[in-house]
Amino acid sequence: MKTKVTRRGFLRAAAGAGAALAAAPQSLLGSAPTVLTRKTVKPVVISDLSGIRYKNGGPVSAVEKAFEMITSGADVMDALMAGVNIPELDPEEAGVGYGGLPNADGVVQLDACCMHGPKKWAGGVAALEGVRTPSLVAKAVMEYTDHHLLVGKGAQDFARSMGFTIEPDLNTEKSRRLWLEWKRRLDPNHYLDPEKRVEHAYEVGLGMVRDGLIEEGSFWGTINCDAISPSGDLCGVTTTSGLSWKIPGRTGDSPILGAGLYVDNDVGAAGSTGRGEANLYNLSSYLIVEQLRRGMHPKDAGLEALRRIEANTVEQRLLNDRGLPRFNVRFFVLNKQGEYAGVTMYAAGETHHAVCTENGAEERPFEPLLSGAPTD
Repeated sequence: MKTKVTRRGFLRAAAGAGAALAAAPQSLLGSAPTVLTRKTVKPVVISDLSGIRYKNGGPVSAVEKAFEMITSGADVMDALMAGVNIPELDPEEAGVGYGGLPNADGVVQLDACCMHGPKKWAGGVAALEGVRTPSLVAKAVMEYTDHHLLVGKGAQDFARSMGFTIEPDLNTEKSRRLWLEWKRRLDPNHYLDPEKRVEHAYEVGLGMVRDGLIEEGSFWGTINCDAISPSGDLCGVTTTSGLSWKIPGRTGDSPILGAGLYVDNDVGAAGSTGRGEANLYNLSSYLIVEQLRRGMHPKDAGLEALRRIEANTVEQRLLNDRGLPRFNVRFFVLNKQGEYAGVTMYAAGETHHAVCTENGAEERPFEPLLSGAPTD
């Protein structure tokens, strides 16, 4: 015989069942449902000093411009590009872009690389001539080709096809004057012993740094700029005119994925300035991100990469009187949680890097691995 259930009876039964469930032991009910909430991080932009000290006559620096755009909702890569374009176009910045110190033949050859964390895209150019903003050409390689790296004339032809202006000479009066001074110091009698020429050229360049004609950062070139958005998206850009007075065609670490820049959107980002050959040999930026993956803090991950470089530098010509590397390398490291650090091989030289947070742009001290200077 069926029992008719009235509306009042149904509601009374439902209420009783709810009370019984509330009183039941948690072990019988299973774990409570997880409420998913979107996590946010505090946005950060980190770079070398070029990212804060050069403004190309405008009101903001690279890190300020990038931070402003990121916190306004722009794509992190677009924000970083707008940022690094400022020092690239600044004729007073002798380490990147327009007015970057030229190669041994007096020709400005530029390198750049970018990595988009969320899209897992990357692009780079090397030995590019005639374009003031190689970072934007690297971005075009990333967005419009199936390749990661274009070089030399091929990179220039690609830039021209994408609508970039190709200039016959990117030297400024300043960069040309410094190149002529280098030539005068290097080769006053026009010819040198071939076995000594390369070493002498390096020493002449460092002599110009010691004489105050060139900033140390400009001698090595390069700006690296990395950032994280409030939603946790990571991107990075590195752009440079390379080592001053380099052999024509020489390409350092800056345009090479894993060496001068590496980004993993699930983990973090790392980039570098300094001796590019050391980063190429050790794939330092990739190494740092892998250390972040293992749970290292950005500072510890960066110092570990510096220790790796120190251990692998064994050639006598690359060692100072203390048996340590006679060059500097710096890393800018940022993890998925928005923690960051700047580390350097030596305490002397450039002692600070640039950071922009909700507190504004400021210079922060590097954490050095070694005391003294590379030449000690």
